[in-house]
Amino acid sequence: MRGFRKIRAWRVVASTVTASALLGLAACGTSGPSTTSSAKGLTMWALTDQTILKESVDAYNKDHPDAKITLQLYANDDYKQKLRVAFGAGKAPDLFFNWGGGALDDYVKAGKVDALTSAQVNTGRFTPSVMQSATFDGKVYGVPANGLAPVVLYYNKKVLKSAGVEPPKTYDELMTAVKKLKGDGVTPISLAANSKWPTLMYLEYLLDRKGGSEVFSKIASGDASAWKDPAVTQANQYLQDLTEAGAFGDNASSVNYDQGASTALLYTGKAGMELMGTWEYANLVKAAPDFAKSDLGYVAFPALSDGAGSPKSIVGNPSNFLSLNSESKHKTEALEYLKDFVLDDSQVDAYLAAGSVPPVNGLESKLAATKSSDKAWLQFVYDLVQNSPGFQLSWDQALPSDQADPLLTNVDKSFLRQIKPKQFGENMSEAAQ
Repeated sequence: MRGFRKIRAWRVVASTVTASALLGLAACGTSGPSTTSSAKGLTMWALTDQTILKESVDAYNKDHPDAKITLQLYANDDYKQKLRVAFGAGKAPDLFFNWGGGALDDYVKAGKVDALTSAQVNTGRFTPSVMQSATFDGKVYGVPANGLAPVVLYYNKKVLKSAGVEPPKTYDELMTAVKKLKGDGVTPISLAANSKWPTLMYLEYLLDRKGGSEVFSKIASGDASAWKDPAVTQANQYLQDLTEAGAFGDNASSVNYDQGASTALLYTGKAGMELMGTWEYANLVKAAPDFAKSDLGYVAFPALSDGAGSPKSIVGNPSNFLSLNSESKHKTEALEYLKDFVLDDSQVDAYLAAGSVPPVNGLESKLAATKSSDKAWLQFVYDLVQNSPGFQLSWDQALPSDQADPLLTNVDKSFLRQIKPKQFGENMSEAAQ
């Protein structure tokens, strides 16, 4: 789980660089090692917190002492911009870490990434719903490189019990829980609204539950008019209803996720629930191990009784990916690394030991045999993904990068009820033109 502890920090980073602009960055300078100047051995870029992924590089280098991978690690706040500049200057690495979705598709459309076949990297071993985030026009452009990260609803067992609340399975039950928890003197749902992307999770789920996956699929495909679908308006209405009911307390807009405040509200008993990705589990285990062991609960996001979407569908981060630079001079070596060292058996075991479920098929026997104290959690996450008909990538990653700023801005405005529910879709439709 260590590999996901900072993944969502990228939600606050927006890009003004589109696929067409990528091709015009040659004059912007360079960053990091050059693939074109390396006489032998691969170059690869990733984030500093990807410790288990780094172990796969170490394993490859042990087997290839004369042509090792040169791994360059970056902090979250620097990485995306450095990658754009490097690609524009022709100095990008052979393999690069990414989030899939619209940002990766920008590079694909710019001709910067090679498609990967099943014969080359054995794509059939990975969870199908995860692969959708790196698949464009029927071709695969990335190999999953770390654990699954769906968004789930965490809850404090003691706080819910004190208020006479059961973990909500429907939106109506969630609203009832909000009223009871508020009446018991606690914040019903912890939310780091200051960071904006945690609020986005609600709209992602509510739209999927209300309209089904087809609505956002149209949006992600470039249909700007789909933002005006009635289901988008209704999703915003549901969010505003929660806000008006006091679901998030009075100070959510001052709470920032990176400071750990929203996490602390849950384990200190000041909040009853929190909607967050699976990386939060590792944060809770580290910050409050006793709470995580005895009082932490988790369920899927509630269903909508009148919704067209499946209550088993999930949203979040299917995985991060490693993609191959189309200008790499070491493609044979890169393909060997992707096929034989990324999420191999040792990597799978390492992720499970860290409390994270890797996106590979056939983990039933490993999960059954694990002696880890995280066993129930691992099984929950695995079943959640395996039983889901769809795994929707977070909107700010699925959409073209130039829509990230207006998306998060309008999410915040909707949360604050500064715009009407219908206006959210109208604003986003205009931004997508």
